[in-house]
Amino acid sequence: MILVFLFSQKGLKETPSSITSKISRGTFSAAFFLQCLSVIGCAKIEIEGFNSNLSLVAEPNVEYKTNDDGQ
Repeated sequence: MILVFLFSQKGLKETPSSITSKISRGTFSAAFFLQCLSVIGCAKIEIEGFNSNLSLVAEPNVEYKTNDDGQ
C-alpha cells in the first residue's frame, strides 16, 4: 500500500490494515487526514463556496518581564 510507504518515509508508523480500517469506517481523525494529505504532497486545500462568519483579530504583542537571570 502506497500510503504505508509514504507514512514510513516521514517516520510515521501505520500498517495496511490500520489505514484500510480507518478509511473504510470513515472514523479517522483530522490529524490522520492532514497526515495523509501531507504525505501525498498536498500543500493547499480550497473549499469552494465556504463563507466564514469569523472575525479574525491580531493578538497584541505582549512583552513579559524577566528576572535578572533572563528567565
